[in-house]
Amino acid sequence: MKQLQVDFPQELAFLLHMNEVEFSYEIKKIALIKLYELGKVSSGKAASLLGVTKIAFIDILNQYQVSIFEDLDTSELQEELNKARKTGLHKK
Repeated sequence: MKQLQVDFPQELAFLLHMNEVEFSYEIKKIALIKLYELGKVSSGKAASLLGVTKIAFIDILNQYQVSIFEDLDTSELQEELNKARKTGLHKK
């Protein structure tokens, strides 16, 4: 994995009550949320890069008020529902 160095005011992490490791993870999380929102990465890929399950990433999206349904048309929504049923994520 490639590392990226980002300069930020030390006080920013302090204001957010985070140490450097927590702040780094938060920035990575926010970047992946935005990339997902822009349609640049899938929820599965973003989850994998963040080191969480897809369900956990969807929960994170909800916490940041990012809809997983915003850009889906009816057929895409039905396809996602069918996928969830096949993987046991949806109970009848």
